[in-house]
Amino acid sequence: MEFELSEEQVMLRDTVREVLAKKYDIETLRAVTDTELGWSRDVWNALAEIGILGLVFDEADGGAGAGPEELAPVMGEIGAAIAPEPFLDAVVVPGLLVARTAADDVRAEIIGGLSSGERLLAFAHHEHGDRWPSYAVATTFDGTGLTGTKSLVAAGDCADTLVVSARDGSGEIGLYLVDANGTGVSRTGYRTHDRRRGAQIVFDGAPATRLGTGDASGVIGDVEVLTQAALCAEAVGAMRASLDMTTEYLKSRKQFGVPLSTFQALTHRAADMYVSLELASSLSVYATAALAEGRVDPIIASRVKLQTCRSGRHIGQESIQMHGGIGMTAEYPVAHYVSRLTAIGHTLGDADSHLQRLSASVGDWDMVTVG
Repeated sequence: MEFELSEEQVMLRDTVREVLAKKYDIETLRAVTDTELGWSRDVWNALAEIGILGLVFDEADGGAGAGPEELAPVMGEIGAAIAPEPFLDAVVVPGLLVARTAADDVRAEIIGGLSSGERLLAFAHHEHGDRWPSYAVATTFDGTGLTGTKSLVAAGDCADTLVVSARDGSGEIGLYLVDANGTGVSRTGYRTHDRRRGAQIVFDGAPATRLGTGDASGVIGDVEVLTQAALCAEAVGAMRASLDMTTEYLKSRKQFGVPLSTFQALTHRAADMYVSLELASSLSVYATAALAEGRVDPIIASRVKLQTCRSGRHIGQESIQMHGGIGMTAEYPVAHYVSRLTAIGHTLGDADSHLQRLSASVGDWDMVTVG
């Protein structure tokens, strides 16, 4: 298990950092997220040109053939820049579902389009009233078309093609490809508090093509574990940027004629933020290493997500507290980091949900005895 990035991974991280740093400061970020699309096509094309969009897909399908150990630093830089491009939601998650279920010709066509940036997908899975873990799928497939409503579809407003979970006549969950602009599909887009985009999508006999055979619950679960790890890596990047911003503010902001960093109580609180960051960062590395070794374990994912939620909440609250009133303004970056950390903390289960899963699994472990 490697705790440091390899030379190639450092180059990958620095390249993504450079692309995002050239584009985004807080003013540009607000302007881009206020557009109808909500993200930049120029940045998207730049990510495609350097191979980021095809990063996790097999080379035979037009990707780069990288693994989770390369995805993590990329997500960290996306988090540090709070970049709004839907890399995870419109490429990685639905792309991996396709890659693991579709026939060779379909897979190559779709993955090729994702890698070049010419095609956007979205995974339509969550339904109204559903709670994580989400397998209360009520959308149905009658042999020709889909009928049902997916209420929380990240990047569903801009997707060209949808990967939809639905039950067939036997009650088995399958994955289906649907033209997002086709007949029987209606979308209502919305903006989330962290300035991302999503949609509620209603299917009324929408023509669909099944991906693979058999129950897809296992594939969905495996991709969800990788998604959890990617979100936690993004959160670590956002936490690190928030802490850096806060410590710089303490050094530069003066009160009673001296920098705030001279007040011992504030430096102790900043040190506690650093501890929270390192806890989340270490567990993020743990999750990435487990995936790189082929261990797709939902318990590991819950451990990491629980600490990420706790660390994100702590660092977010302290960042705003130590910035004072300016920390709450839309014109200052720290509030946007806190909003994104809050959204990540509620995506695919919040802290309480993951704590409940971990508590329920305690009986599965053997007692450690000494002597």
